Amino acid sequence: MDRYGRDVLADAARMPRRPAAAPVPAEPGLVVEDVETGWCGAVVRVEKAGGMHVVHLEDRRGRTKGFPLGPGFLLEGRPVVLTPPVAADRARLDAVRKAAARTASGSVAVAGAPARVAIGSRLWVEGRHDAELVEKVWGADLRVEGVVVEQLDGIDDLTAAVRSFAPGPGRRLGILVDHLVPGTKESAIVDAVRAQPAVRQGHALVLGHPYVDVWQSVKPARLGWTQWPVIPRGQPWKEGICAALGWPHATTTDLALAWRRILATVDTYADLEPTLLAAVEELIDFVTAPGS
Repeated sequence: MDRYGRDVLADAARMPRRPAAAPVPAEPGLVVEDVETGWCGAVVRVEKAGGMHVVHLEDRRGRTKGFPLGPGFLLEGRPVVLTPPVAADRARLDAVRKAAARTASGSVAVAGAPARVAIGSRLWVEGRHDAELVEKVWGADLRVEGVVVEQLDGIDDLTAAVRSFAPGPGRRLGILVDHLVPGTKESAIVDAVRAQPAVRQGHALVLGHPYVDVWQSVKPARLGWTQWPVIPRGQPWKEGICAALGWPHATTTDLALAWRRILATVDTYADLEPTLLAAVEELIDFVTAPGS
């Protein structure tokens, strides 16, 4: 006679264990059943709401219901833990990789390529702000091509500068000019430059944009405007823009900081006006053409 009775845990130990829930990606079309409610349906989408992932199941009548992603589901009668879909993760990763494979100018990035030794051709821009904007958007492309960007600090002596550079075969010169519109001082200077033999022979190219300053080539929406303000004649343009933005503008340091704030709004070519993009792209193509 057993004084203590049989071991109640012994039978439980001999009972078959319930299968462990296996992780399964919640890919669209996967048919599962929610254990708690008995809702059975196909996965239509997974989204993040309120800090948690929610899986939406569509039953055979076309009704859709959302459930917290995770344990509590049956797949063909076996318990599973639904995890974020692999395809969605892969798509997000591919999107990140695709973005990383492009430079700020939209060109295909050349991974691991060192900067090329400078070629003989040059790209000239009027001032420091022009140079910094070109560097931010096209810098990666120009380093691969070995093109040096040089600032002129104005174009009053552009004719003499071009003559001194002596463009020729293997030594092309591309020049970007601000505020190049008919009837301006800039247009008269450019006409004189274009009359030089080097330009007529195809060794130099002068292009411009219509903006008073390269600041204006940044899309106004980046600063919260629908368009850039019109500054009255006789009023300094940059100071007027800063005043319209409510920024300090009494000193050259104030203006330098203002440009830094504007430049910081530019991430890619999409933040710039098409007129500037067209001019810079054509100049880069010109100075990097085969044989240049």
